Amino acid sequence: MTRLALFDCDGTLVDSGATIVGTIGETFIEHGLTVPCAQASRRVVGLSLHEAMASLAPDADADDHAALATTYRAIFFRRRSEGRVEEPLYAGIVKLLEAFEADGWLLGVATGKSDRGLRHCLESHGIAVRFMTLQTSDRHPSKPHPSMALAALAEARAAPETSVMIGDTAYDMAMGRAAGMGAIGVGWGYHDADELVAAGAHGVAEAPDDVIGIARSWLEMRHG
Repeated sequence: MTRLALFDCDGTLVDSGATIVGTIGETFIEHGLTVPCAQASRRVVGLSLHEAMASLAPDADADDHAALATTYRAIFFRRRSEGRVEEPLYAGIVKLLEAFEADGWLLGVATGKSDRGLRHCLESHGIAVRFMTLQTSDRHPSKPHPSMALAALAEARAAPETSVMIGDTAYDMAMGRAAGMGAIGVGWGYHDADELVAAGAHGVAEAPDDVIGIARSWLEMRHG
């Protein structure tokens, strides 16, 4: 049976929170808006840009949200060209990916990043070749809609009942559950463990070493 381990990126594979918060701040300043607090900005990590801006600026209209998203992209690209984008891998991630591969799982990513942003991030860490399916906000509705997960399953030819979604936000957990997958939360990202469980997580890993054990346990529970 084909097994797919589908990972979120920001807050799960890489710690991009400081860069995202900073870019949101610059975006809101450019539009003459009050800068959201860091906690509020971190909470929207994982959403597609339009949805993130709608959450952070609820009194603005759809055109304003689109303009904010466009400005965010431009500022993020400028920050990258200036060397001001920091997206370090969390400690233990490479070992975790190796463990899944050794266990016979296929790997994929489902993220609110753009195709270009995800590709640059993964290639900069030398891990792009590990993933056989990459799903981004360029081609799908925002999480928690299951579109990204369903497309990844189809590309991998994997069944949802033998696959898991791994992420740090309630959006990841809800997406995975909506697609019929196992949902594994990670405790080192941007949403609290209680939120992950409330959104449907079958388990929450406190460290990368814990993830594959939860995945194996979920499969055993499902299939005996």
